Parts: sequence; structure tokens; C-alpha cells
Amino acid sequence: MIIGVPKEIKVEEYRVGLIPSFVKDIIKDGHKVFIQENAGVGAGFSDNDYKEVGAEIVKGLEDIYKKCDLIVKVKEPQEEEIKLLSEGQTLFTFCHFSSNRNMTEKLIEKKVNCIAYELVEENGNLPILKPMSEIAGKLSIQEGMKYLEKEYCGKGILLSGVENVESGNVLIIGGGVVGYSAGIIAEGIGAKITFLEIAENKIKILKERFKKADVLYSDRENLISSLKKADVIVGAALIPGKRTPVIIKEEDLDVIEKGSVIVDVAIDEGGLCETSKSTTHKNPIFIYKDIIHYCVPNIPGVVPKTSTIALNYATFPYLKEILKGEENWFVNKPIEEGLVIYKGKLRREILF
Repeated sequence: MIIGVPKEIKVEEYRVGLIPSFVKDIIKDGHKVFIQENAGVGAGFSDNDYKEVGAEIVKGLEDIYKKCDLIVKVKEPQEEEIKLLSEGQTLFTFCHFSSNRNMTEKLIEKKVNCIAYELVEENGNLPILKPMSEIAGKLSIQEGMKYLEKEYCGKGILLSGVENVESGNVLIIGGGVVGYSAGIIAEGIGAKITFLEIAENKIKILKERFKKADVLYSDRENLISSLKKADVIVGAALIPGKRTPVIIKEEDLDVIEKGSVIVDVAIDEGGLCETSKSTTHKNPIFIYKDIIHYCVPNIPGVVPKTSTIALNYATFPYLKEILKGEENWFVNKPIEEGLVIYKGKLRREILF
């Protein structure tokens, strides 16, 4: 099979779909790999690193899409990339269909195959999404702390507190990988933590791990009371293949203290705050009703070397299975779960 790795064109995205060591393995198995010029530079991998393991470097995005059967990348295809796709080509990447109906419809029209990283599921887990969720969760506290600074119109507090001054309050909505990881960092700096979660098994895990945190069932009453005291609010809810439910309504912003920060990690699936809208690492925040909104959909992209390596270790076992041929896609359950579009047909329900 001929595999192509394009340079990401999404704004402020520096990750790359394949690292040289895994390219080497693929080539040893008899496949051919094309890497777009400078595709790995942002993550710390030069064109020469890829050449040394046998990959061929091509100059333009068009060359990748023209030459290759399988496109391995990081973020959902952008408009320019969709135009270059041909019938029968396969995409292996994050897709986030539920937050982008227009993209989904165009991919169907192109009659391509799409295996979505975030929907590859094994034993009830999302193994490719997990490391990115961990990174996003940890960064959510880092970014929340930053935008509490007065320079950004934050309330001007240090989340960790100091001697004789109380630490700040972190509200984490959702107790999955993102929320759990955010909790680890928040706990580490000494912040006060409140979790809101609906799943009993996750509530139990959170209570056992975070002894000093308040772990509450996520209902309207607990939400409003928690919002009133929160300095940083982390949106960490996820329903695979569905749009994230709107949990924080516009009217709820009125009870949040001026200068607080909402880090809506769920924005790549539509966001859990009604007032959230996608931002970029270049312009990561906006202020609405005196509340700072951080809504970057590719949070891990700001630490591209760590994220790229972690992502590759998660994707590579499945990529090896994909390369065995289409007949294997329907035998291998995790890949079948991730195969959302096949020959232009939608194989699972996507709720926008």
C-alpha cells in the first residue's frame, strides 16, 4: 500500500501523522511512504530523518493526495484537503464528525473511507483518543491558570494560593480521561477541586483517587452551586460519536464570578458551554459576559513533540492492521468501530 503523510494545514497545528521510526517499520513490511516536505518539522522531525528510514519526500499537498492510497494525518481534513481526495482513498485521522456536518457530507460525496481515531474502540475504551485526552486535560489547568492573570482580564488570582491566601477553585465537568487528568494537575498545584459526573463507576473512581475533592452528581442544582465558586471551569464531557451536550447555558454565566475562565476541552465535539465557539492557539480566548472562554479544539497541538509521539504509539498498532487490507477492517473490531465512512456510505449514526 502507498501511505501519504501530509503537513497539517489546520491553524497552529504542528503534529504529524507518522514518526520516522514507525515509517521505517512500515517500509520494512513492503509498503511505500511519501512524506510532504517539512511535515514533521513542527514536532521535531526533519525531512532527512524520514529520508534516512526510506521515505520519499514530496513537495506539495497535492502530490500526497495524488500518489497515495492511505492518508495518515492528525486533524480532520480541511476544505483544501477534501477537494484533493479521490474516490476510494482512505483517511486515518481524527474526524470529529458530530461537530462538522458540512465536512461529513463532503467526505460522503467524495466516496472515501474514513477511519476516525476518536472512534476506534477496544474493550469499551478509546485507545487512540486517550493519550490526547490526557494531554488536553493536563494542559487545561495550565491554560486556565494563565488566563486568570489580570493581563488577560482574569480575576488576578494564583490558583495554587500561597501562605495565608487560599487556593483557587477548579470545577471539572466530566470524570473521564480529560477530567481525571485535569484533576491530577489541579491537585498537584494545591487547588480546590469539584468534579461533576453522572456515571456511578466514574464517581467511585474519582472519590477513591481524589480524597480531598468534592465529587458530585452532575445535575442543575450542583452545577449552579459549583459555578458560583469556580475560578477555572474545565469542560471535559464526551459522548463518542455524538455532539457534546450543552451543560452550561448562556444564562448560567450570570452566576459565574467576573474574570473566571472556562476551558472548554469538549469544543472539538461542539462544546459543553452554550457560548463556546472554536478559537486557535494564535487567538485562544474571547470574553463574553466578563467570562474568559478558552476554546481551542486541538489543545495537544501546542506541545507537538510530546503529542505526536504519544499519538503515534496509540495509532501504530491499528495502522498495522489497516495495512493488512480492507477485508481485515471488518474482522478487527476496533477498526470496524472507527470505520465511519466506507466507500461513501455512513456506517454508524452521527448525531450533530
